[in-house]
Amino acid sequence: MLKIFGGPSRYMQGAGALERLGEVAAWFGKRAVLVADSYVHGVLGGRLAALCAGHGVALRPLIVDSDLTPDLVERLRAQAAAQPFELVIAAGGGKSLDAGKAVAHAAHCHLVTVPTVASNDAPTSKNYVLYDAHHQLLAVEHMAFNPTAVIVDTAVIATAPPLFFRAGLGDAISKKFEAAQCLGAGGRNMYDGASTLTAQYIADGCLATLLADGEAALAAAGTGQPTPAFERAVEAMILMSGLGFESGGLSIAHALTRGLPRIAGVATALHGLQVAVGLLVQLDLEQRDDDMLARLRRWYGKVGLPASLRDLGATTPDRQAIDEAAALTLKARHAAHFARTLTQRELADALLRHF
Repeated sequence: MLKIFGGPSRYMQGAGALERLGEVAAWFGKRAVLVADSYVHGVLGGRLAALCAGHGVALRPLIVDSDLTPDLVERLRAQAAAQPFELVIAAGGGKSLDAGKAVAHAAHCHLVTVPTVASNDAPTSKNYVLYDAHHQLLAVEHMAFNPTAVIVDTAVIATAPPLFFRAGLGDAISKKFEAAQCLGAGGRNMYDGASTLTAQYIADGCLATLLADGEAALAAAGTGQPTPAFERAVEAMILMSGLGFESGGLSIAHALTRGLPRIAGVATALHGLQVAVGLLVQLDLEQRDDDMLARLRRWYGKVGLPASLRDLGATTPDRQAIDEAAALTLKARHAAHFARTLTQRELADALLRHF
């Protein structure tokens, strides 16, 4: 199996990075579409259009305010294709970025992502998630290539509520452990290849950075004033985490996001918060002989991450729902990236231990 490493062509981060948008957009053409939700468009749409216009790029908005379903993807693609364009700019949270990826994928054109929150590592990845009409995860699709450019304005990110930053911590903290399990099991990464050592080292660095700076960085979330610790944590949560999971691979912590929504009260929890609990379950199943599980529990307490299913919103340890969650999890591709083959009973018992 070939080793494959991938990522965005250009990553820009810092307070004021958004001012580079027009320059970047002009590299690819004179006509672009902006994919964003109505809130982000209302707050930033005018600024984004002005930045692009300053470099001779016309920006046409496509508004997305719901889950990305196959029907919505077709509508967005038809709206985009109504007029010629050379570039997609996706701004906002994970759903808006995913919608932008779907449009760029169909048009086979360049994509620039502009995250407004650091709740996950979607900005750098080629993956986008589709849901069914009942808001259940339907499929994970893949662009042929990663976004061409990622513009992370930390002054914008720092205005988002701390809850979203906390979710980003939960999503990113798992990557070292998932990449290690995927590598050990001979699993395939998101490029259908084996992990490089580079990806493993990036995932290691992501963990080290978050343990060192996550607590201090969280204090800056919502203030609009990025600090050095905030800058380092955002880089870990978006760039290191994104490269680590796509080129390193995933395992049980992310596979559990397929099953956990079957447990009453959990479905509405943010993705990163579900991953945080999923990581504790994974480390439990690893039967580690070090103190990492205890160490992470202490860190979770400092940054306010959920450490149990009850913390995610579950109220009753319903064995049938737990069994269904375990069964769905084991059907996920990433569940096979583990040191041993897990049984439904083994995984369900682990979930009950973390209720």
